[in-house]
Amino acid sequence: MLVTTRFAETNQVHRVRAAGGAREQLTFYSEPVGSVATPRGLADGFVFSRDVGGSEFWQLFHYDLGSREARMLSDGESRNQGPVWSHDGSRIAYGTTRRNGRDTDIHVVTLDGTSSPVLEREGTWFAGGFSRDGRQLLVTRYLSINESHPHVLDIDSGELTPIHDPDNPAGYGSMAFTHDGRGIFYTSDAEGEFRELRHRDLADGQGTRLSADIPWDVQGFTQSPDGSLLAFTTNEDGISRLHLRRLPGHEPVDLPDLPVGLIGLGEFSPDGRMLGMTINSATSPSDVYALDLDAGELRRWTHSEVGGLDTARFIEPTLVHYPTFDEVDGQPRMIPAFYYRPADEAPEGGFPVVINIHGGPEAQARPGFVPNFQFLANELGVAVLVPNVRGSAGYGKSYLLLDNGVLREDSVRDIGALLDWVAEQPELDADRVGVQGGSYGGYMVLASMVHYNDRLRAGINVVGISNFVTFLENTESYRRDLRRAEYGDERDPQMRAFLESISPLNNAGKITRPLFVAQGYNDPRVPASEAEQIVEAVRGNGGDVWYLLFMDEGHGFSKKTNSDFYGAASMLFWQQHLLE
Repeated sequence: MLVTTRFAETNQVHRVRAAGGAREQLTFYSEPVGSVATPRGLADGFVFSRDVGGSEFWQLFHYDLGSREARMLSDGESRNQGPVWSHDGSRIAYGTTRRNGRDTDIHVVTLDGTSSPVLEREGTWFAGGFSRDGRQLLVTRYLSINESHPHVLDIDSGELTPIHDPDNPAGYGSMAFTHDGRGIFYTSDAEGEFRELRHRDLADGQGTRLSADIPWDVQGFTQSPDGSLLAFTTNEDGISRLHLRRLPGHEPVDLPDLPVGLIGLGEFSPDGRMLGMTINSATSPSDVYALDLDAGELRRWTHSEVGGLDTARFIEPTLVHYPTFDEVDGQPRMIPAFYYRPADEAPEGGFPVVINIHGGPEAQARPGFVPNFQFLANELGVAVLVPNVRGSAGYGKSYLLLDNGVLREDSVRDIGALLDWVAEQPELDADRVGVQGGSYGGYMVLASMVHYNDRLRAGINVVGISNFVTFLENTESYRRDLRRAEYGDERDPQMRAFLESISPLNNAGKITRPLFVAQGYNDPRVPASEAEQIVEAVRGNGGDVWYLLFMDEGHGFSKKTNSDFYGAASMLFWQQHLLE
């Protein structure tokens, strides 16, 4: 197996030759290795991506397992992503901004570095998978999480055949040709609230819903090399479930009990007898496993370290639901949240609270391993609440749309409702509540401090948006239209006025509680100027602001030294401004 893990400063590629075997490091870079793509059976090497300083201008490299040398396949300047191997291992399709820096086209490259465009169109396109004969490629134009346009591309002629209904805008996810090439498997919410796994016959266009009986999103799927098995995972209220079907009849296959947590689906082994995956939980970092399908056993391939800590002391969160301001079918809308409660008895007055808000906003907080949550609960005695406010993924496309455009601050009101819920819990201290979040979650922190300043003690904003207009004008051009679909188009005068009115920067005078802002200098998504301007504005009003800027990071902190420094600084901030 190939795995990525971080022993020193950054994530690198390692090879593990057997279950429980030693990890042999293959790549040694000061910058983290990103996506890794392998041909069937690893063959003679693999492709990986790597950027510099968190810029997200990824370059693609081919690593030769024989010579242990890596050679760049991309141009060294553009943004390159999503490598997909052909079945014979001779070519790789990928997305690139090489043509104009704005649109993401599809190129095909051979292992000698010869790259040629096979699709050049306006917008952001992704490669799905090659047909078995290598003559066709699945490609998708991504407009937003709610709308994508998938097609079959004839590589030689350039002809695009749409496989979506233009009169029924829908979101599409993973796609792959069937083993016999006569159809495709894909995920889509075209027929309902959730992303179902579907099969489409390419000859007659007939579709079959394969997971219609599961009212949750299908996250991903993979086929065995001989086309006899199809594995997929569902996200059920934040928890992963693995499913296995026998093809072509789609009969369910019994599986052994798996640990409860988050499953990252890998691939089948070349002989189809094992299925690789990662499993992560609130009390255990990610480890790699293989499901032996003949024996019906789950075998652990790696053993992650937790610094000698007693994992029995780690906190499992409970799922709670709290009412918010609006109704559904005459009943209060309920917002899900994960609650990390310290194990000790609540002190007089109750536990102090940190509310952690995820980014995206089209994302979902799930109960994975987060060391900072464990430190807050176990070492500082702080309860952690992790809500999935409206606009979060995982709860259906209607829920996903509830914060778009002029509805933006409705998600902030969900935080106000959570503060109401905290005040009703005898074991929680409503007078000691802090809020933290990154990216869009950073905007939510600032907006919460604007609206609920008197109900909060402090806030931590990591790579967050402070003004939607300046953000949209300064984010990288290749993603600007994708963000306009979510937040609104700042070029429209009416929308621009609305975005200005709700931007925390223009309401910074209402923030009087201590604020910690952390930012990566090379961030292509939320430029460092978003952090600089809110720091200047709040300090200009006499506010107490901590500011931490990493010159070698982008949208988040991937290097261990930086991540550790931010973690220590954030805990010091809570000790001073939430606990004392």
